[in-house]
Amino acid sequence: MGYQTKIQLIKRKASEQWYVNFPAAIAHAMEFDRGEMFEWIIEDNATLVLRRLKRPDSALKKKRHSASSTASTNSGPSAAQPSNNTAPGNEHGSLS
Repeated sequence: MGYQTKIQLIKRKASEQWYVNFPAAIAHAMEFDRGEMFEWIIEDNATLVLRRLKRPDSALKKKRHSASSTASTNSGPSAAQPSNNTAPGNEHGSLS
């Protein structure tokens, strides 16, 4: 499905600026971020291509963690022993 939009022109004494507004549905579907950089490519006289400069990570790709990064660093003979400095009725050692 396509969305129509108008090109806006703001003329000033020393300059002019052209604006293209994206419908919210497109911006949300593309997951645009504020300040994100894009570039316009002129395909032909009737077609402009908007290309995202930094491709976002795919939601379908799973990030793999190595076995060494998931190993506990607080195990073995040199591991610290739990503190016995808990207040009465405060078995988890957090401060009241």
